[in-house]
Amino acid sequence: MKRVAVIYGGWSSERPVSLSSGRQMAEAARTAGYDVTEIDATRELARQLTDARPDAVLNGLHGPWGEDGSVQGLLEIMGLPYSHSGVLASALAMDKLKSKAVYRQAGLDVAADKRVTRAEAAAAHALKPPYVIKPVNEGSSFGVLIVREGTNSPPQELTGEGWRYGDYLMAEEYIPGRELTVAVLGDRALAVTEITTLRDYYDFDAKYAAGGSQHVIPANLPAHVTQAAMDASLKAHLALGCRGATRSDFRYDEKKDRLVILETNTQPGMTPTSLVPEQAAHVGMSFVELVAWMIEDASCQR
Repeated sequence: MKRVAVIYGGWSSERPVSLSSGRQMAEAARTAGYDVTEIDATRELARQLTDARPDAVLNGLHGPWGEDGSVQGLLEIMGLPYSHSGVLASALAMDKLKSKAVYRQAGLDVAADKRVTRAEAAAAHALKPPYVIKPVNEGSSFGVLIVREGTNSPPQELTGEGWRYGDYLMAEEYIPGRELTVAVLGDRALAVTEITTLRDYYDFDAKYAAGGSQHVIPANLPAHVTQAAMDASLKAHLALGCRGATRSDFRYDEKKDRLVILETNTQPGMTPTSLVPEQAAHVGMSFVELVAWMIEDASCQR
């Protein structure tokens, strides 16, 4: 029986999401017949993994350290086969500016952007409103601020003592329209989901709180938009060098018939409200089968 270590938790802002994802994956792996050890990752993760002696590692970590190539590098050094993307793809996808450079080179449409420091973004408008301020290396919409059209001053939330999302930010053109997402498994785009929410945007609560958003699958879109989103998600996955499961997020502006890729998630959520399990189920793959696929796909030098 293959011994699998499911790592989750950690110490990033996304710890609560990771705990939910990891515990669900661990339960599914047991149902699939694997010998499972659950590890709430600490900075002693190398020792935790050495004690567990797994044949493969199922990565349920989210955010910095778990999703940016750091843990992936540790697993490479230890020679432990692991799920999801490797060191370089994880680091590229986590950095919003660098991933957009890859998208541009691959011919994908992206929003205009500008790198700014926190002080610069708080002192003057980085772009003409409306625009969005995003931390360069965070996930789950942590630290995202929308500057509306007609706003006189830049976002002063950036100067508060509670800001904990770093000093280097991305100012990005605001793209109006419909929120779409596409999961890729291996070399296959699964489906297009439209996400609707009554909140201002698809923030943390909309993503993870029960009832925070509605998922329409398959999205009710013109055929050419559905195909374009499927093609773009796979192109992004391959251009970044991703492996395993990813999920790419888009905005579709119906007035301009413009599909813009926002980001690619190399550690997509596996919670009760998560999109990848929904899309897998849509194409006939149960949650247990999805987790088993991830485990069997695990390798080094990804």
